Amino acid sequence: MDGVDSMTRVDAAPAPAAPVPAPRRRRSLGLDLTVLGLVGVLLVAALGAGGAVVYRNLYSPAAFVERYLDLLGEGAAADALTVPGVQIDSLDLSSAGLPTTASDALLRRAALAPLTDVEVTSSEERDGVTHVTVEYSAGPHRGTSTFQVEQDGWVGVSPSWRFAQSPLAVINLTVRGAMQFSVNGFDIDKRQVSVDRLDADPLAPVPMLVFSPGLYSVSVQTPISASAGVAVLSDTPAADIPVNLQTEPTAEFIDVVQEKVEGFLDACTEQDVLQPTGCPFGWVVYNRIVDLPKWSMTTQPEISVVPDGADWAIERTKAVAHIEVDIQDIGTGAITHWDEDVPFFITGEIDVLPDGTASIQVSAAD
Repeated sequence: MDGVDSMTRVDAAPAPAAPVPAPRRRRSLGLDLTVLGLVGVLLVAALGAGGAVVYRNLYSPAAFVERYLDLLGEGAAADALTVPGVQIDSLDLSSAGLPTTASDALLRRAALAPLTDVEVTSSEERDGVTHVTVEYSAGPHRGTSTFQVEQDGWVGVSPSWRFAQSPLAVINLTVRGAMQFSVNGFDIDKRQVSVDRLDADPLAPVPMLVFSPGLYSVSVQTPISASAGVAVLSDTPAADIPVNLQTEPTAEFIDVVQEKVEGFLDACTEQDVLQPTGCPFGWVVYNRIVDLPKWSMTTQPEISVVPDGADWAIERTKAVAHIEVDIQDIGTGAITHWDEDVPFFITGEIDVLPDGTASIQVSAAD
């Protein structure tokens, strides 16, 4: 139109970019929460695994048994006896079919042998009782034992345990030929551990409580008798283990018996009679002797001492005496000089007295 300026329309500049849409922020937050959730799960799993390890190593039935075995391995007998369920009384012994008079003389450090390389091989719960099986080395011997463990309340949030069956066992020891013996080097006299004390029967078994597991080496070494010893592995709780040990006479003892028998026979030769009183040899004649006979020993017996129940015996053996005597014939009056060897056999009994000395009785043998 005339008189009207033309105007050119110019579009406005573009608006600034909009912020990140809200949906994208929600997706990022969800991812973060997922990651945090996974971390939480892993942390809980780690804590659970750590708790399981702590439980296994410190609070489980297996850990309870391992602590008991560690005490035995350290020789801490007194501490092992304080472990719940170890101590046993006469009623428990009777219920287990064990001798109620069993001595506790071996439940001490001096009678323990080394116990090493302990390893739990299984732990299984049955009817509220956990059966824990372990392997170990007792001296040169490899052994396996299974223990019964039951829960004994709680200590805070952790369970406590006790042996459902005492791990103690009994060795029923019979030693022939000695009243004294040693177990793992610990010296014992039967009269100390027997309920009959000084009146103890030398052949009666001596029941003694022992730890399981445990290696017990029984031997004898006295001036009279000795043995190479026998090793007993106690590997079963509440077991009744019979042990029989026959000793042999020592060379020193045999020499003493030999000397005493020779002295006895020499004393017999000092009797100037045809039949020495209480002696295993003599001479019989039916005529008159002119003078007193003279005895001497030509060959002394070679003594062998053998076991005889709780005591000892002299085996039948030969000896030779010698007699010199003049004999007058009653009918003719003729005198004959006898110069003769007189063979004979002896045997004997040897009783060991309470004070450790021996009583030897020699007698004639057929």
